Amino acid sequence: MNLYRKFEQKLEAGAESSGPIRGQLGTGRIGMIWLAANLVVTTLLTGTFFVPGLNFSLALVMIVVGTLIGAVILVLVGNIGTRTGLPTMAITRGAFGARGSLLPVAANVIVLMGWSWVQAMLAGVTVNYLVDSMTGFSNPVLFSVICQVFVVTLALFGHEGISKVEPWLAVLILAIMAYVFAMAFGKYNPEEFAAIPVDASLGYTPFIVLDIVIATAISWTVLSADINRMARNTRASIVGSGIGYTLSTVLAMILGATAIGYVILSGGQATEFDPTILVAAFGAPLAIAIFLSVMATNTMAVYGMITSVVNSRPERKLPFLATALVVGAVSILGATWLALLDQFTDFLTLIGAFFVPVFAIMIVDYYLLKRSRYTRDILRHSGGAYWYRNGANPIAVGVWVAGAVVAYLLTYIFPSPIGATVPCFFVSFLLYLALSWKNRDQGHTAPSEHLVSEEPQNVS
Repeated sequence: MNLYRKFEQKLEAGAESSGPIRGQLGTGRIGMIWLAANLVVTTLLTGTFFVPGLNFSLALVMIVVGTLIGAVILVLVGNIGTRTGLPTMAITRGAFGARGSLLPVAANVIVLMGWSWVQAMLAGVTVNYLVDSMTGFSNPVLFSVICQVFVVTLALFGHEGISKVEPWLAVLILAIMAYVFAMAFGKYNPEEFAAIPVDASLGYTPFIVLDIVIATAISWTVLSADINRMARNTRASIVGSGIGYTLSTVLAMILGATAIGYVILSGGQATEFDPTILVAAFGAPLAIAIFLSVMATNTMAVYGMITSVVNSRPERKLPFLATALVVGAVSILGATWLALLDQFTDFLTLIGAFFVPVFAIMIVDYYLLKRSRYTRDILRHSGGAYWYRNGANPIAVGVWVAGAVVAYLLTYIFPSPIGATVPCFFVSFLLYLALSWKNRDQGHTAPSEHLVSEEPQNVS
């Protein structure tokens, strides 16, 4: 038997194929995975947007408040993964239907691929800066590709590999972040950071910052059930992901705001979303943290794309390894497109338009309409409770389109003073609830049951 086949069989035995899995990880392990996941360069650099556009102290408050609000959505969706054993995009069958779910699945793959490219590029640019400063050799495209090759290699080992590697990366990244905080506040006291003059011309308000922070949580929610289905129970899922995500996001964004504040106080030029400015100020340790954070986070992005594709059609059980190699190859090639870095804020807007309505619909459907229970019919590729009309739920698809239109209008046509994320979520939430209320499960329903707890049955 060749090496490829042996590796493929190992992954299949580890439940990397389509369908639900039963999680075994406790609160601490889930928390550490989430901690490592969002201690990432993109979250750190998002924090650099807020200073000097906002007062430093106010920016920190908005980071904390926005993270807590966004974490509620992330935890609720992630808990569905724990209770069913399914990844996020497979769960969308419950509201959108077996065929209708292919729409958010396609959007998810596009968005995660974009995240994967952006993070690989940022790691590549950072490594290139460090190598260039030491040797004079510069090739950011080459280093971006090398970083992504590492990521794809880690992703090939599936959720078992992620659960083992992520906690160790979290510890290393936290240690380096502590060094950066110590260096920044060792030279300048908090009062000096708070006294940095606000540049109103940048156009940031407290609500806009809040909107961006919440949008960051939305961008992570596409992977929440993929990760939280590894949890052994609801408590591990909710507490682990809630604390892990909140702590990592607050730390990473505050680190970004602090780092850019340090650059300003040192007489440097504040440049948004440029890791080389920060590496120049804090040296090789920060560059190492950026590289490790991309390894931790991008591995999960690539893994999320793979599980989305593998679980897209129940009747076609695509092999995990072959799917991983194809998705990985595309992610490596895309890492050469460095021009995407200039469009990051537009990319966050795209994520919001795509997925804020999806998660509002999922939360309403599972917790309020289906009363916290999906049956094994969700594993069928035709017929059953989630077939709706020819495999698609027209109400869910219609509300998704309406929510995306609201997000677009409030972003580009009639800019909202409070941003688009929160209004889009509530419009989608209330609209889907109102249109679907008559179809809700009524009376007593059976308690939630994990979808791998029963004996395998014919679900064709």
